Amino acid sequence: MQESAQLINDAQKIIVIQAENPDGDSLGSSLALEEILGDLGKDVVLYCPVEIPKYMRYINGWDRVVADFDTTSDLAVIVDTTADVLLSKVLETPSVRHFLESHPVLVIDHHTTEPTLSFDHTLLTADAVATSHVVYDLAISADWAINTQAAEDMMIALMSDSLGLTTPNVTPETFHFAGNLAALGASNNIIEERRREFMKKSPEILAYKGELIRKIEYLLDGKLALVHVPWDEIEKYSDAYNPGALIGDELRLVENVALSVVIKTYPDGKVTGRLRGNLPIAEAVAGYFGGGGHAYAAGFRVYEQYDTIVSELVTATNKALQEYDSTTS
Repeated sequence: MQESAQLINDAQKIIVIQAENPDGDSLGSSLALEEILGDLGKDVVLYCPVEIPKYMRYINGWDRVVADFDTTSDLAVIVDTTADVLLSKVLETPSVRHFLESHPVLVIDHHTTEPTLSFDHTLLTADAVATSHVVYDLAISADWAINTQAAEDMMIALMSDSLGLTTPNVTPETFHFAGNLAALGASNNIIEERRREFMKKSPEILAYKGELIRKIEYLLDGKLALVHVPWDEIEKYSDAYNPGALIGDELRLVENVALSVVIKTYPDGKVTGRLRGNLPIAEAVAGYFGGGGHAYAAGFRVYEQYDTIVSELVTATNKALQEYDSTTS
């Protein structure tokens, strides 16, 4: 904590970087850092190489995230990832790799996977439900003020990654963290009202959800549930609603399903996988493809034929299930 706080104290202009798969935790943690560090007199730039998805735009401040990397910054802070593969667009941007290799970089994360970053960095991580919890602990350790907006941002991040404090990795400490944020003025009720209003679906999106449900494949005797989202559907629907989030619960809540996977395929050969588990095997399966995440929620990105990925996914899931059974029997 002390080294991380010193890096921030020594910098005046700080760029906060999200990976190319922004979610509620990465955005909420970034916005919280903007508030906390701004109160310290720092100039904070919020950067993401892709546009913030529309389904996240109930989060106040999303529109302050820019797609232009400010190389005049003194320090880069990367949130919610330690994987090079999830920073590919960042690293492919002209002059950005040089910046990251020639400037101090602080990485704040809560994933337990081994970092694969290809540049020097200082890592601040902890076994927490959300990156925002690590941000909170850093602020408390450094005696930095946390204003009400920062508390709300961290609450959004926490509720997003914990699905409203319902994921299996939630601990008593997680509830204590949420209570502290509420004491600082964050209202989960107000956040949830705003989210629900924003998340209302159009008739077209609801019809598309029905199409996704009809496309579900069940493999490994029903233990693996899979949906394929091709590029034409990504292009047509993703701007309005993330297909992975749209079908996610239906996949995960089917009887006998141990792991649900939404696979998206892109014209350049890229294949992404969104894994959600009823058993703690998601991270192990994603790791087979060079990805990572948590025991119950993980992801990967590769360049491979769809049929090959499905075959390898079956193999990896079967192996993960066997290893899980061997540790619990």
